[in-house]
Amino acid sequence: MRKVLNIVLACLFTTLASAQENPVKIVFDVTSSNTGVHESTMRHVKMMSNAYPDSMFEVVMYSGAYEMVVKDKSAVSDEMEALAKNNNVDFVVCQASLNRHEIDVSQLVAGVRAVPDGILEIIQKQGEGWGYIKEGQ
Repeated sequence: MRKVLNIVLACLFTTLASAQENPVKIVFDVTSSNTGVHESTMRHVKMMSNAYPDSMFEVVMYSGAYEMVVKDKSAVSDEMEALAKNNNVDFVVCQASLNRHEIDVSQLVAGVRAVPDGILEIIQKQGEGWGYIKEGQ
């Protein structure tokens, strides 16, 4: 049993070490208005950006997720603002979604920037080799 445990630990260590040597780039797709989804997204990004500081993470919000980035409406504004200060985390929102809901960029959580189209942003990231995670319920 001890031998098996040592092998498992060795494999785990090797996997973690190789992940650090090979940084990844991950784009998170958030469209839900559900604040539970917003909260879990922040947990995922925080955990991964801390565990893999050489990797890059971008959260793209559009459609029903627009309130996630509005200062006075966001359930995760404090977490988002803190994570946005990390060099390996970026938060972007679809300008078309902002326009549709008549939200000005001055209303956004600090550290969030607008891109012309959220879906196009994701497609471009995937074209550059970024991994994709759809955050949902």
